[in-house]
Amino acid sequence: MQKSELKVEHLFRKNGGTMRTAEALRAGIHQRTLYAMRDQGELIQVSRGVFRLADLGPISNPDLVTVALRIPNAVICLISALSFHEITTQIPHEVSIALKKGDETPRIEHPPIVVHRFSADSYKTGIEEHVIDGIKVKIYSPEKTLVDCFKFRNKVGKDVAIEALQFYRTRKKLRIDSLLQFARICRVENVMRPYLEAIL
Repeated sequence: MQKSELKVEHLFRKNGGTMRTAEALRAGIHQRTLYAMRDQGELIQVSRGVFRLADLGPISNPDLVTVALRIPNAVICLISALSFHEITTQIPHEVSIALKKGDETPRIEHPPIVVHRFSADSYKTGIEEHVIDGIKVKIYSPEKTLVDCFKFRNKVGKDVAIEALQFYRTRKKLRIDSLLQFARICRVENVMRPYLEAIL
């Protein structure tokens, strides 16, 4: 490995093993070096503009990692967040992301995404940061995700929201105060209250 490639490898390791092309260029890595290292099998191109060290092995959740890298202001929500928290039987076929109303719609070929527009208060509330393969991924907490599913029940299906609430009750620590707080912010307290009373 050449000196320039060793420097690149060091920078990648410092950044958790994965970098966007823009980050690499800002760090002084030439685009030609990235493509040369990809062609030699030292880097893997995870998605357009996203590279990862090949010796790190496969990414455990490539779709979420790619979305986090390509769309930094996106928050994983609804079915994708339910799946991450293991409180659904649904298998997401696309990544559901929340963006603030007015944010630019991202252009991304893979993975397929579905953009949901949230009000400013709803968007910024209940965000957790989870580190997946060295990359920080923003995902709504289980409680905020449940509330969002009731808010978007016409899109995800009321049965999906109810099933998730039942799974939550058996698999997670019940945080009724958080659920009610998020339900007020998202204006679905009256919708959710009968279901919350039924699980208590």
